[in-house]
This record gives sequence, structure tokens and C-alpha cells, in this order.
Amino acid sequence: MDQPANRPRNPRFGSGPTTKRPGWSLGALEGALVGRSHRAAPAQARLAEVIERSSTLLGLPEDWRLAIVPASDTGAFEMAMWTMLGARGVDVLAFESFGHGWLNDARKQLKLADLRAIEADYGQLPDLSTVDPDRDLLFTWNGTTSGVCVPDAAWITSDRKGLVFCDATSAAFAMPLDWHKLDVVTWSWQKVLGGEAQHGMIALGPRAVERLESHTPAWPLPKIFRLTSGGRLIEGLFAGETINTPSMIAVEDALDGLRWANEIGGLDALIARSRANLRIVEEWVARTDWIDFLAVDPATRSSTSICLKLTDPAIADQAAFVKALCARLDRSGVAHDIAAYRDAPPGLRLWGGSTVEASDLEALMPWLDWAHGRTRAAA
Repeated sequence: MDQPANRPRNPRFGSGPTTKRPGWSLGALEGALVGRSHRAAPAQARLAEVIERSSTLLGLPEDWRLAIVPASDTGAFEMAMWTMLGARGVDVLAFESFGHGWLNDARKQLKLADLRAIEADYGQLPDLSTVDPDRDLLFTWNGTTSGVCVPDAAWITSDRKGLVFCDATSAAFAMPLDWHKLDVVTWSWQKVLGGEAQHGMIALGPRAVERLESHTPAWPLPKIFRLTSGGRLIEGLFAGETINTPSMIAVEDALDGLRWANEIGGLDALIARSRANLRIVEEWVARTDWIDFLAVDPATRSSTSICLKLTDPAIADQAAFVKALCARLDRSGVAHDIAAYRDAPPGLRLWGGSTVEASDLEALMPWLDWAHGRTRAAA
């Protein structure tokens, strides 16, 4: 196969940090309050604006609270676990790397005695009907490393007794979240809106706030995890008074992404862009005999972290083949960082979030066929 003539204008298809919004440049950061204290009034206003714009864009219910916290989505979800678990038994849905990470921390770090793992292999969802609504629940809405997402929240009961903790880092802003079925939701800036890394967001429903103010964990809490003082929620955190020192450059970049989202039509437009990207890959996979989706059920295919597996029987060492194929694409300047996550089965992972242009994905598909043919011939 000849080398394709049409190239993606933007070869950044990696799943995190992800590509910037279309048209982004360093000029978007010119207003950043560098060299200013994050406690100064103008900086506080910028931080509060991130919270307000995020809440409005996502349609967060009025009785929910939202805060900027340290250490990306990982820090946000760990904060939730360390501050609120231990009051009830815990179910953990683990079907990809991060879900297994939360399970491992609940088991080995928090040492929860009443812990139940509900697991599935990569490409599949666990049996959601086995979740016990009387227990707390930890789960990822979208498995960033498996390309598998829950299709909806219908399997979560409205009259549940336990809290539902949702890691939504590659779902927020690209998939509709049913807030009334959730109690704690976390995400980071470097996913769907293409922001800079290091900061996380934690959204708390009323039942989560009640747990925070009534439950004292059996373990010590590091400063960066503390959401309460004297048994009461620290309200300043939800107005931009961050626990640690944030990067005002990253804050400015987050605001740029949020403004762009509003300009193109808000949450509905973001979701539509991501779904359109998935359709492009679906059409290519349907006519291609050497690749398939890692997600077994089409209803659970992620539109953001699109994970693919090799089906070519002539490839004996799939890991080595994927490495060579991705290196070829990288050298050609048409696709960067698209190998599957290190813990996942060998394959490809294409980011299809809202900042990716459909035209770039369309241009990439022939290059994938070209790289497969060249790499197979050289093996």
C-alpha cells in the first residue's frame, strides 16, 4: 500500500494529557496571573471561575459542591476514598487499570475489612446487577485503559443506602452523567477539555457532605486530603480556596478550554463531537480485517479512549508489533502516543474526546492500514 497523501493536521491522539482545543496557541495563556499569590483577590476570582464554569457546563445540581484539589483525578479520587470510606462495606467495580488501582488501595492501604471486588477482564463490564445498594460503591464511568464505559446509570438505585464514588476523568464533558445516581464524582483537567495536568476536581452531592461531617476515618489524613475542619465542611474549598498552591498558568488554560466549550454549544456539542469521532473509527474497523474493538459489547464502547485489539493471526508477538507500528506512525509525524496502556492487552488507543477534530481521525485511518502493512512486511 502506498503512503497516504492526506495527513492529519494534528497528530496528537494520545489519551492523556490530550490534545488542546482546535486553534489553541500559547496566546491563550497571556492573561495568566503568574507571579501572583493564589490567595490574591484576582487569582481567587480565576479559581472560582473555573469552579463556576465547570459546574454550569456539566449541569451540576444546585445542591452539589465542586472544588479544585491537588494531584489530578488520582488525588481527587484518593481524597474521596480516604475521607469517606469505612462507614459501610464497599463494592469495587474493577475492569481496567484505574479501577484495579482503587481496589488495591482500598485493600492494601486502607485495609478495609468488608471489601468486595466485582471484576471483569479487559474489554468487558462486570455484572452490574451484583452491586449491593446498601454498600458504598467505587467505579470508573469510563475505563480509560480498556475503552469500556458503563452505558448509563440505570443500574444504580435511587434509594441506595451506600455512597456512589465515580471516577469520571475520561467521561466528564464527553458523556452524560446522571448526577442523581452519583454522590462523589472526580475528574482532571488534562482529559476531555485538553487542559494542563496536576489539578483535579471533586464534586460532592448532599449525601457525600453528610458522610464527611458525620464520619471520622480510622486512619490519619494527610493535609492534602482534608475536606473538613472541626467536623464541618471547609466551605472555602468550594469557592476556590485551594488546599495547596495551584499553577495559575494551568488555571488560565482550564478557563480557555471551558470558554471554548461554551462557544461551540456547551455540553451537548462536546458530547456530539466525541460520538462523531467514535463513529469514524467504527466505520473503519467494520471494513478492516486486522483490528477490532477491545470492548466486547458495542453498547459499552468508549467514545473518548477508543481501545483496539489486533486480530491478524499472522502476528505472533503482538506487543512487539504494536511497538513497531506505533514507532512508524510517530516517525511519520501522523500519530503520537497511540499504543495501548502499559497494563492493557497489546493494541492501539486513540483519543476521541471533544478536542479532537473528526477530519484528523478520518485522515489517520488510511495511515493505520499503511503502517500495518509496512510493519507486517518488515516482521
